[in-house]
Amino acid sequence: MPELPEVETTIRGLKPKVLNRTFVDIWANAPNLIKRPNSFLEFKKLLRNRRITGLKRAGKNILFSLSGGLTMLVHQKMTGHLLYGQWQEENGRWVAKEKGPLRDDLQNRFIHLVFFFDNGFQMALSDLRKFAKVEIWDSHELKNAPTLKSLGEDALKITREQFEKGLTSKKGQIKAVLMDQAFIAGVGNIYSDEILFQARVHPKQPANKLTKKQIATIHKAIKEVLSLAIKKGGTSFSDYRKPNGEKGGFSDDRKVYKKIGEKCPRCRKAKIARLRIGGRSAHFCPNCQR
Repeated sequence: MPELPEVETTIRGLKPKVLNRTFVDIWANAPNLIKRPNSFLEFKKLLRNRRITGLKRAGKNILFSLSGGLTMLVHQKMTGHLLYGQWQEENGRWVAKEKGPLRDDLQNRFIHLVFFFDNGFQMALSDLRKFAKVEIWDSHELKNAPTLKSLGEDALKITREQFEKGLTSKKGQIKAVLMDQAFIAGVGNIYSDEILFQARVHPKQPANKLTKKQIATIHKAIKEVLSLAIKKGGTSFSDYRKPNGEKGGFSDDRKVYKKIGEKCPRCRKAKIARLRIGGRSAHFCPNCQR
């Protein structure tokens, strides 16, 4: 699932392209991706002739501010990613007009929503598993959106004091706590592994038993790992792609995620291992993260 760096990369890639552009039409072959309103025709009616006045992130959600006091919320879920370019329909399939990753990368071919802009370009949602969701809200009611209402502090903005205070009531293992969007928004499976590796903390360590030094180290690692991942354009280990269709570059900087059996890049004494926490995989170094 795209995490904070992938969502932030998407926004930074789209913003100079779509800001102040106006929607002129929308196409879909999977209207069930539209969760609000519950009618695709009503969705089209609401969106047509609306201008994008702002674009920002809330956790893993992308928020398009629209003229007329509306907001379009997009959550890319597991395999969704937003692309920008020009496509044409050929034999029932959307094909990018120009050669390059938009046309040639297989992960960019699962197009189920196409938004047409007034400049002749489009924004497309490619989603292999069709789990993404799109909602339109009155902007003043947006705070009531379920995915936003329960969000904790943003991972890039949370202070060390907020982080430490929040951990005192968390009895779960630190890996699971870092992925709890109601506590800290934006961190998922990939970056929780990388953060804990950098901080030298075992993923099963109880969150409320961490020392002040460990807490400070984890907090620092959150900022550093996520900032580097944004700089590298996110992680394209599997499905995620940037708006121009290219892969993100953080995959080459992974230290532990999906590196089972490889030598630890830090201590060179142990091999990266995996264990299960809350139904998710945790990758770590048994020597560095005791």
